[in-house]
Amino acid sequence: MLRAILSFFGSIFSLICIATFAVALLIGAIFFMYSRDLPDTDQLAQYSPPTISRIYSGQGALIDEFAQERRLFAPASEIPDLVKNAFISAEDKYFYTHKGYDPLGMAKAALDAAQGGRLRGASTITQQVMKNFLLSGDRSAERKIKELILASRIEGTLSKDKILELYLNEIFLGQNSFGVAAAAQTYFNKTLSELELEEAAYLAVLPKAPSRYHPVREEERAIGRRNFVLREMFENGYITEDEYKTAREKPLATVQSGTFADFKSDLPDRDYFTDEIRRQLSKDFGEDEFFGGGLTIRATVDRELQEEAAASLRRALEGYDRGGGVFHRVKTKIDAELLEGEAWKSALNDTVFPRDIAGWSAAVVLGFDGGDAIIGVEQTKEQGRISGSDVKWARPRLADGKLGRASSDADNLLDVGDVIHVRAEDDGTWSLRQVPQVQGGFMAMDVNTGRVLAMQGGFSYQASVFNRATQATRQPGSSFKPFVYAAALDSGFSPNTIIVDAPIEINTPQGLWRPKNASNRFYGPAPVRTGIEQSRNLMTIRLAQEIGMDTVAGYAERFGVYDDMNPFLSNALGAQETTLMKMVTAYAMFANGGERVEPTLVDRVQDRWGRTVYRHDKRECEDCQLASLEPDFAPTIKASRERVMDAITAYQLTSMMQGVVQRGTARKTVNLSVPTAGKTGTTNDAKDVWFVGFTSNIVAGCYIGYDRPRGLGRGAGGGGMCGPVFNRFMKEATAKYGGGEFEVPPGGYFVNIDRFTGAVLPANASGDHVVTEYFRDGEEPAYGLGAIIDGGFAMGSNLNLFSRGDDDVTAVREVTTSTGKKAVIPKRANFGTLSAGGLY
Repeated sequence: MLRAILSFFGSIFSLICIATFAVALLIGAIFFMYSRDLPDTDQLAQYSPPTISRIYSGQGALIDEFAQERRLFAPASEIPDLVKNAFISAEDKYFYTHKGYDPLGMAKAALDAAQGGRLRGASTITQQVMKNFLLSGDRSAERKIKELILASRIEGTLSKDKILELYLNEIFLGQNSFGVAAAAQTYFNKTLSELELEEAAYLAVLPKAPSRYHPVREEERAIGRRNFVLREMFENGYITEDEYKTAREKPLATVQSGTFADFKSDLPDRDYFTDEIRRQLSKDFGEDEFFGGGLTIRATVDRELQEEAAASLRRALEGYDRGGGVFHRVKTKIDAELLEGEAWKSALNDTVFPRDIAGWSAAVVLGFDGGDAIIGVEQTKEQGRISGSDVKWARPRLADGKLGRASSDADNLLDVGDVIHVRAEDDGTWSLRQVPQVQGGFMAMDVNTGRVLAMQGGFSYQASVFNRATQATRQPGSSFKPFVYAAALDSGFSPNTIIVDAPIEINTPQGLWRPKNASNRFYGPAPVRTGIEQSRNLMTIRLAQEIGMDTVAGYAERFGVYDDMNPFLSNALGAQETTLMKMVTAYAMFANGGERVEPTLVDRVQDRWGRTVYRHDKRECEDCQLASLEPDFAPTIKASRERVMDAITAYQLTSMMQGVVQRGTARKTVNLSVPTAGKTGTTNDAKDVWFVGFTSNIVAGCYIGYDRPRGLGRGAGGGGMCGPVFNRFMKEATAKYGGGEFEVPPGGYFVNIDRFTGAVLPANASGDHVVTEYFRDGEEPAYGLGAIIDGGFAMGSNLNLFSRGDDDVTAVREVTTSTGKKAVIPKRANFGTLSAGGLY
């Protein structure tokens, strides 16, 4: 009997042993099978997570950041124990003792599932790292087996702190925040070291399901889970009972609940400058590296000048727009049922509407009181009023596109629910504003380094991200003329060379072209200087014909205005399109004496490890180390910039463009305390108006026009519209950076010239007609009838020579061309006559 019993139990034991062995063999086989072709865990030792790229101003202030996954990488040594302990208590209390997996936790999870409970993974932090980095997130037995294998492997190659570092920097914690450092900033606007106990505990709640524990929408559930984490921290010995009891009574105070300021409020609104950096560096480094490489970018922008550039351009655009007296139809509206009581505040806050215009606030029309509009103002969170007298400047644009009548009733322009812009008035009311339809661009840069100090690509970045300073190709008009004159000066012409200003007819494939001056008048012969100062089209065309358009095109391409300029004569007047940035860069080469500069918005780029991967300034400092040891020693910095034009030519041209400001087409609007040169530009029908100018150290340019080109109206011009933009900006720029006389290059001498006739005057000559010109050594100032340039075009017989300026023209006379056409010629001071064939 005993033998039978022992035999029975022996058989049972044998079966158990065999079964155990078989199960072990099966498990081993399964693990062996799945252990093949697993990802290499060694790559985790070189973990480089996607992190935020940040842009800093030249003064070191953070001005923008870009990321697809908003992550701030924090090494394990910089993560406080408080944060580590919170996550360990919430996710894996045996993290520091297990071998990568938790058998007891897995058994409990299996038992719960067998009893009908919720299926949970029982994954350790190590397993979650494997899932997040090396495996997919699907719920399957195969993935779980691979996860266990990899977890046991990684425990043998990486330290616990390194594994925890990977976890705490990779996890998604809601609000587009990846990793604990970014989440601390997003939810509390704090660094990790500044977090309170209850705040660290709340962050540890989020890995499970951030949306389920939203601090506002799911506040009660979030507090409950946070308190669970606090209890776990207490039971695990990480905090005292008093700390636990105190922390669990704290409210859930977050950025989202309004307790803390949003970290984004410390950043300026994204603007055209930083977005242009994004565009350029994404191209140079690749989008993945830019958005995830953790780059540190030092921008060239001067924030004070950037604000001035935006304000100055906006003032011009708004002034033109309001001068047109048309109110454009409101596009953003809020349903009336959302405006009851205080609901308008949240409804207005949720609208997508430009909010980056200094001095303006968003508002919603709540109703009307007589001729006034009652509005809810986002800035004050209170109701305000637009008086009827404030809106009588505008006629409404009707649904059919026609214009209605102007009136002093606000409801003539507005409807309840309209979202509008307003500006505070001194009397407590609000003034109606609108984003203009006319647009423009402005930029300024250092003439020696190419560092862009300010860039404004339109009225409002939030209204239109299209950057008109770099992306819009427009006709530069007369602002292109200096390149024609530069080519002429380098081709042997002198500042007092006489050029004919008379009618021209040119046969083209499109028909007969009769170019004309903006004044529709002809002025006879005049010196080269006059052609620039008074922006004479006919003089420019004759000069371009004389030196050849191929030569002009070569100069334009050398300066970077065009990549490939068509050698058509009309392009001498700026008919071919280019960008504002190219024009401003080219003018910088006039200002610095003819040396090439490359524009840049970035001084330096460093990677996530602090290594410099790009530096704009390529100059070499051979003895800077010696200078650091001897404070009084001045180091020598070598520059090797390419020369694009003769230095004397650059100075001659600069002197002529000073005349544009002093007595030419910009004399009424550009008036600075330092020497200033520049050139206006106005295209046919004033579809584009320009002014590009410079001092000895800063060049700036402006253009204004509609995005779909159309005329700006009678009287519009570069001097009147863009000149004031330049002048306002440069007053601030010169106050900050100064400016002096333009440097006179060696190799020349000064001569007094009559600016009306080109005649050489005595050294002691004085008067309004005297101008001092710079000539090359060995070059004699040419003067006389033989030096007159007509470009090969004929000029009228008995045409009186040389006027003393437009102010002296009091009458006109009519002449007949060789083809029988009439042409109007102003009467001139008579310095003799010239016969050069029949007038065209």
